[in-house]
This record gives sequence, structure tokens and C-alpha cells, in this order.
Amino acid sequence: MVKGHLIHADETRITLHGKTAYVWVFATFREVAYFYSETREGTLVQRALDGFKGVLVSDFYAAYDSIPCAQQKCLLHLMRDLNDAVLDNPYDGSIKTIATAFAELLRGIVKSTDRWGLKSRFLRKHLVDVARFYKRIPRTGSLSPAASKWEARLEKDRDKLFTFLSHDGVPWNNNNAEHAIKAFARLRRTIEGLSTPKGIEEYLILLSVCQTCKYSGFDFLNFLRSGETDIGTFAASQWARRLLQNRPADQRGRAGRNGFNDGAMGPNQQTI
Repeated sequence: MVKGHLIHADETRITLHGKTAYVWVFATFREVAYFYSETREGTLVQRALDGFKGVLVSDFYAAYDSIPCAQQKCLLHLMRDLNDAVLDNPYDGSIKTIATAFAELLRGIVKSTDRWGLKSRFLRKHLVDVARFYKRIPRTGSLSPAASKWEARLEKDRDKLFTFLSHDGVPWNNNNAEHAIKAFARLRRTIEGLSTPKGIEEYLILLSVCQTCKYSGFDFLNFLRSGETDIGTFAASQWARRLLQNRPADQRGRAGRNGFNDGAMGPNQQTI
């Protein structure tokens, strides 16, 4: 995962015998890895993602900012926070102006992603809209204290809010990691307060394997029954089998006569 171009990250709490600990999740679109930590400090993130040079998608927790890589903050989190600010300050016109402008900007971007997908050659045009959005934000001198904080926050995170516009395959939200967190939350309802740190770590290993199989489109039980200990090797064998099954019948027969059936390789074949 660290050698790839994209990682989603998130964390959540768990209570063990009255003490609060944390579970971190790192996910791509095919892999998930969970880690247990007794604290929420950024040490674990720095160690786990050491050497990562892709784009890190996360919420606004400061620990993720310590990773020296391109960052994409979850715009859904930002939109929720803006909506809460509007509700908390119903008579503050400046906050309403910021929230309305951001909603219009995001609406146009989402429309493009719905049509073209996460392709930078279609999304890069919205960088002009981003610049226009920042020009619409009132300056600090004319803002209320609450609106001034929002102006400062948007300016501080400017380089981390719209990274996805310049990268292929990078989403503008952190739904992938949050989906993985929900899988742990279901497990947490059963084991919270009853397990130990060692027990949690063992559960997380199994959950990492289970969710990785699910993200990759393979059955967790089939992986366990296969006797294979490497998910990558198991996945390659499954893809090879599916590729063979999708061939026309006459080609499958020819492959069988040449000794290439069901994942077996001939002398000149390359692994998938």
C-alpha cells in the first residue's frame, strides 16, 4: 500500500477495561489494514506510512499533516462543519456566504466527476472555480469572529482541499476509510470491554484479511480454506482462473491441451 499512489486513513476509539484506546485504518480500493494503538498520537501513522509518496486522503485530524506527502482532506467533513457553523450562527451573513459559495463550487465539481469520473484532465478546469471561490470569501477585517475562523481555516488548508483536481483516481471524500471503520464498529459492539490489547490485535489481523478479500471481490472463507497465506498470491490465482473461465470454450480447450488450464503456466507465460 505504501508503494502505491493512494491511501485513505481514519481512526476510531475503543474502550478496554475502562481505558480508551484507538484503532487506525489504512485502505486503498483493494486493501485494508487495521492497527491498534493505546494513544491517538501521530507516531503510529508516521511509522506505518513511512516512505509513502502518493496522496493521503483523511479528515482534518492534525496527525495526518505530519506525513510528507500530498494530502486530500475530506470535503464531506468540511461541508458538515460548514453546515453546523451556519446552524450555530443563524444571523451571521458572512458564514452563510462562505457556505453557499462552497456548496456551489462542490456541486459543479461533483457534476463533473459523475460524468467523467476522477480524471484530472476533466477536473483540472475547476481550479479556476476554486480561485474564484477564494475571491468571494470576505476578508478578515469585515468578518465576525466565527467567520474569521472559517476564513483562516480555508486559507490554511487551501493546498489540501482540492488536490484531487490534479490527480487521477483520487476522490474528494474519505468514504473508503469510513466504510472500513464501520466494519470494525460492528466488531467493536461484540468485543468492546471484553477483550485485551493482544486479543484486539489478533482480531484486527483477521479483519484486515476479511476486508481486503471483500474489497478485492474474493470470498474470505475461500481464502481461509485455500491454505494460502498470502492474499496477493491468492488474488492472482483467482484472477487467472476468472480470466480462463471468461475465454471462449474453444480457447479454454486449446489452453487445456497446451497444459495452461486453471492457472497453470506454460514455459512462455508470464504471471498476471
